[in-house]
Amino acid sequence: MNKYIKKLIAPIFVSLFFLINMTSTGYADTTVSAEVGFIFNTLLFLICGFLVMFMAAGFAMLESGMVTSKSVSVICAKNIGLFSIAGIMFWLFGYNVAYGIPEGGYIGKFIPWSDNSKIATGYADGSDWYFQMVFCATTCSIVSGTLAERIKLWPFFLFAAILTGFLYPFVMGWQWGGGWLAAAGFSDFAGSTLVHSTGGAAALAGAILLGPRLGRFSKKGEAAPLKPFAASSIPLVTIGVFILWLGWFGFNGGSQLAMGTGNDAIAVSKIFINTNLAACGGVLAAAILTRLNFGKTDVVQMLNGAIGGLVAITAEPLLPSPLAAILIGAVGGAIVVYGTKFLFALKIDDVVGAIPAHLFAGIWGTLAVPITNTGANFGTQLLGVIAINGTVFVISLIVWWAMKTTIGIRLSKEAETKGTDVTETGVIAYAIRD
Repeated sequence: MNKYIKKLIAPIFVSLFFLINMTSTGYADTTVSAEVGFIFNTLLFLICGFLVMFMAAGFAMLESGMVTSKSVSVICAKNIGLFSIAGIMFWLFGYNVAYGIPEGGYIGKFIPWSDNSKIATGYADGSDWYFQMVFCATTCSIVSGTLAERIKLWPFFLFAAILTGFLYPFVMGWQWGGGWLAAAGFSDFAGSTLVHSTGGAAALAGAILLGPRLGRFSKKGEAAPLKPFAASSIPLVTIGVFILWLGWFGFNGGSQLAMGTGNDAIAVSKIFINTNLAACGGVLAAAILTRLNFGKTDVVQMLNGAIGGLVAITAEPLLPSPLAAILIGAVGGAIVVYGTKFLFALKIDDVVGAIPAHLFAGIWGTLAVPITNTGANFGTQLLGVIAINGTVFVISLIVWWAMKTTIGIRLSKEAETKGTDVTETGVIAYAIRD
């Protein structure tokens, strides 16, 4: 018996030592070596990065489920294509356009990224490149679903290259690259505006110039009957949203940018909690509002409500209390419901509801930052929202217009009627049974 007691004494004393040390000094005073901190910070980027990469699968599933069954293969082609384009363009130009910017400046350098890792940096450069690249790809994924079922595949790929190589990094650098918005005091923790509103603004410009699907709206601006535009698979949409929800923990949690101290670990944990609660608030708000306003509980709006809640909390997921996170997410869910109705009135066809969920909810989340972050200023937040969204919308509008008047961006009526799977890929996603 004494032999076993002796074996337990050392671990008990070690545990008590660390417990007393943490209690008396607090996590803020604990330190590790520079190399250990380097390793933990790098792991945070890599682990959270592949969670954000998994969001590419979520977008693919969500979009595949929301389009009609004759357009599913093209959605898959667009999503794997845009991710590949984003990877190459962000290596060629994007990273240094954003991070090669002078302090307080506007644009960086048009040169490829290269690895200059040093222990003193605090993390491996490659891990940071990878983490930022998957954010870039996410921005482009937002555009894909909005324009589905009537856009040509290769013009979309061309726009994806411009967005991921130049446009997104350009505005990203204003804040995360230490540019003029960072100097002004703008705050966007993980990208409610820098990522989500940017993607939403680019999608809105494209949707306006592209026009709605054939027969989508009546002359009064009402949505056409459900049958011609029935989603191919609501279960697939649901799976996609859950994948996005999971990936968002990497999106927001990784934006802490450090895991070398106990306080960083606490912060990431709190970010996870607030991210989750905001999504819950968005879902329930959409469920309640659709039931009260339309007489039925709309599952599509509930699913998009989750995304709206997640987008809303992304601008500041660390400082809100749990209750505040729920309320911020709930407003995001409400914005999705009424934003969708607003787009219907304008006859803007957003196949997956990305504009309300990403652009509108992203604006709300960014403007809501001063509610819980006393260091943020509403005027500066508004400036950032206008500058980023306005710039992205105008440049995107010019790019879409230039492509429309030269190579064309919209499928012919015949091709659209047959379905994009037949005309763009020749691969039919779902066999037609007699």
